[in-house]
Amino acid sequence: MLIDIPCMLMRGGTSKGPFFLEDDLPREARLRDRALLAVMGSPDVRQIDGIGGGDSLTSKVVIVGRSTRPGIDLEYLFAQVGVGEGAVDTAPNCGNMLAGVGPFAIMRGLVQARDPETPMRVYNRNTGKVIEAVVQTPGAVLTYEGNARVDGVPGTGAPIVLNFLNAAGAKTGKLLPSGNAVDLIDGIEVSCVDLASPLVFVRAADLGKTGYETKRELDADVDLIARIEPLRRKAALRMGLGDVSGKVLPKFAIVAEPRDGGNIAARYFVPWNCHSAFAVTGALCLGAAALIPGTVAHGVANRDEPGVVVIEHPAGSLETRISVRRDGPGVPIFERAGIVRTARPLLEGVVHVADDVLA
Repeated sequence: MLIDIPCMLMRGGTSKGPFFLEDDLPREARLRDRALLAVMGSPDVRQIDGIGGGDSLTSKVVIVGRSTRPGIDLEYLFAQVGVGEGAVDTAPNCGNMLAGVGPFAIMRGLVQARDPETPMRVYNRNTGKVIEAVVQTPGAVLTYEGNARVDGVPGTGAPIVLNFLNAAGAKTGKLLPSGNAVDLIDGIEVSCVDLASPLVFVRAADLGKTGYETKRELDADVDLIARIEPLRRKAALRMGLGDVSGKVLPKFAIVAEPRDGGNIAARYFVPWNCHSAFAVTGALCLGAAALIPGTVAHGVANRDEPGVVVIEHPAGSLETRISVRRDGPGVPIFERAGIVRTARPLLEGVVHVADDVLA
């Protein structure tokens, strides 16, 4: 017998997946995760018996509900559903999928639209951090039409502004979790930074790369992937994240000097293959890293406009806007980190799962 679970499939930024109201899913984490695996079709590598796309960027889930926290409108939980494995990971956050939270909340009646735009404060349960989302609602009507362009997504759409507030130390509690702007691991200089998400940065040249390679070229380089993983695991220990074997955090990125008019070139790993564009949380972390003296990102970045870091990635570029306060010569304080995305619903209805999944 089948159980029907209401959901809406949405694209958020360069990712997509189903959005659920939290009341429509089991509250118990074990049953919730079993339901999500069934919905997406995992652990099958093709996710052929579910609605997942067989790729990490299309095997994402967002769960949204009202909040009782003062000053907070919504709460959301992001879940990365494993492709080829029966795992649901709620440790990371996803800024691309976050772009769909505001529109979804308006469509589901959780937030009342205002004219001409609707701001809302969203609490992310993955990190315990707050994000301000601003959705376009002219005449108090939600719109998806606009001139905002996201490289890696066809066409244009209404801009959705995402401002991550006091996002430093999202998972580790520290902007520089190792206590240093740069660490030496296996003879390679790495920078461990945690803003919106924890990342490990390495100069592309130190791994024999230019930093301008395509996703396909990097994914095909098995020797590179084999070199990255030990660096990532050892860096995680210095960041206080413990043994991250089989875990997606921290993420990893290689950086280089820009060549196409941006401020820095980078390739982001998720972490066992290259992202087709760049994750929002990873971009914000890189934007901050480029502004911290001494990091490997700072060393290769061109910095033109204060607080603005344009990242060149495999699909084009994206712009981050970082609000920086400097109290003396120490590490800067990042009060706000912003980015613009687009989102839209793809379909809505119910997804069918076998009743024994929830038994």
